[in-house]
Amino acid sequence: MKHLSYELMYMKHGLTESCYLFFGTLANPTRLAILETLDEGPKSVGDIARRLKQEQSMISHNLKPLLRCRFVFEERNKKQRIYSLNGETMKPLFKTLMFHSEKYCPTGSKCSSESELKEHRRKEASRPLRVTH
Repeated sequence: MKHLSYELMYMKHGLTESCYLFFGTLANPTRLAILETLDEGPKSVGDIARRLKQEQSMISHNLKPLLRCRFVFEERNKKQRIYSLNGETMKPLFKTLMFHSEKYCPTGSKCSSESELKEHRRKEASRPLRVTH
């Protein structure tokens, strides 16, 4: 049996498990769309469902893991539940993802290889700069 260092054991059982739960919760297109929708402001399940053109049951089902991980918060407003984005953690995460995407996935469809990135940057640099006033 291999002996693991304390640091590696911690990574395998602490951070890795947390990351798996964190990214596993986000690895769902409906949940990501819910988060983007809530980035616009608090909404009810019905509001989210209409905005995403999904069934309310699908939205409710996907809100549960987002609530469990505290990516979103829930407040009761009389009989209605209103959901809001956890802006403290999600907004910086969105900013980081956008930065990464713009820098390393400029085509938007996939992350680019080093040679594809160089070619894209070369093309971008050769385009004329237009300044408007």
